[in-house]
Amino acid sequence: MIKYWKLSNGARLVVEEIPHVRSAAIGVYIGVGSRHEPEGMKGASHFIEHMLFKGTERLSARDIAEKFEGIGGQLNAFTSKEYTCVYARTLDENIAMATDIIFDMVFNSRFNIRDFETEKGVVVEEINMNEDAPDDLIHDRFARRLWFDHPMGSPILGTLDTVSNFARDEVYSFYKSAYVPSNMVISLAGNVSALALRDKIEKLLEQQENSEVDFSYTNPHDYHGFMDLMEKDTEQVQICVGVQGMSYNDQSRYALNVMNSIFGGGMSSRLFQKLREELGLAYSIYSYPSNYSDTGAYSIYIGTGQNKIVQCFEALQSQTESIVTQGITSEELERTQRLIKSSMYLGLESVMNRMSRLGKSAIMYDEIVSPEEAIQRVLQVNEQQIRDLAVRLLGNQPISVAAIGPAAVMIEVENQYNKLWG
Repeated sequence: MIKYWKLSNGARLVVEEIPHVRSAAIGVYIGVGSRHEPEGMKGASHFIEHMLFKGTERLSARDIAEKFEGIGGQLNAFTSKEYTCVYARTLDENIAMATDIIFDMVFNSRFNIRDFETEKGVVVEEINMNEDAPDDLIHDRFARRLWFDHPMGSPILGTLDTVSNFARDEVYSFYKSAYVPSNMVISLAGNVSALALRDKIEKLLEQQENSEVDFSYTNPHDYHGFMDLMEKDTEQVQICVGVQGMSYNDQSRYALNVMNSIFGGGMSSRLFQKLREELGLAYSIYSYPSNYSDTGAYSIYIGTGQNKIVQCFEALQSQTESIVTQGITSEELERTQRLIKSSMYLGLESVMNRMSRLGKSAIMYDEIVSPEEAIQRVLQVNEQQIRDLAVRLLGNQPISVAAIGPAAVMIEVENQYNKLWG
């Protein structure tokens, strides 16, 4: 049974009672991410996420770690472009304690100056590690150019310059302005009592300062095709080909999930079967959508050898043209719908997945879409909708490319891009 409330302080609480399990999961979703950061503070949301684990007035960083390990629990967090999440999974008997600790972390982190300076060094090393991993970096470079000169294109980790120059008081002020009840969704799933948790969480939130959060930001610029080439001495060439995608509010999002699964979303997809299994052109190849409140991206990643650029681009262009001009088959559609249905139902066996699905649904849509309703919408997708969507995304927009590799190979990438899509 799922209960969804908007509490008196503006926080949203969603709880799913699953009495037949012995575990529970909680996630606190805060509506702040990299796109909301002021100029000069790029990476602040991610940095704040790190600082939450450095201790509160009541608990040191060691206390937090030992308390969770002492109950066999799992505690973690992540930052995205539009929200941050702190989450935990424990035995059902320990979820109350986990909730207390997470709320203490979320509202009462100290931002001790010594810890603050130490963590700057940690994040700088994280940025350096990302820069040294071309298969990760390529996605950031594509996003930076897609949303050029706009906060959506800013790297979630920030830059070496911004992080190195963070001032403790400035970051702390940003933290306190965003981490307020009215800007939060609390999601729980497992062997819990929804009403008891509502009373407990409402009392915890009543103790916190609250205010309205209004992040004013502009919509991304109009999309134009681009080519972004980075010369780097690598053995493998990293390529990201894509276009502007759609918002998660777009009603075609269910068709998008089906189309992506058929095109490049798994081992049975057209791209994997053709470029990897049949032609042996890449070890890793996949497509993926990125959906946000007012924009999105649709991208194809390829990691390939330096001598396979021509074949990769020609094969990719052929597959793209095929789905745009010919669409998909009924067999592909039915197989993919069964796959998505199975994946969704199997995911429901995890309390963490259930909590995450509910939390994201609340923070993105301010409503709870049941698994049955979501599956029904997937099953209603038809071949014509997929064809229309492929034309909209891959047929009526300029194709863009970002690539990382040796200088001579980047010349080959440029030539092939101009030949096929330029």
